[in-house]
Amino acid sequence: MEVRIQAIHFDATERLQDFIQKKAAKLEKYCDDINKVEVSLKVVKPETAMNKEASMKVLVPNGEFFAEKVSDTFEESVDVCVDALSKQLTKYKEKLRGK
Repeated sequence: MEVRIQAIHFDATERLQDFIQKKAAKLEKYCDDINKVEVSLKVVKPETAMNKEASMKVLVPNGEFFAEKVSDTFEESVDVCVDALSKQLTKYKEKLRGK
């Protein structure tokens, strides 16, 4: 599984990238055939709180899943995205089993 991290208009720290890699790896628990995870991070209006936006796209054969969240920190945003994606992937896997 390939994880691509794109930080828009800033440089993501090594620690943040490692955090995202670990969180993305957890998605494999829910679905084995994930091809790629694309993460984009951006700061929305720097002068306010709740300005860190993370969006994650998970590409699987025959589909893709997407989650986006704005929070105080990138870690929190990524965390919520991973939760949302895990639910989507669980539903997807149940559908596949049902067929």
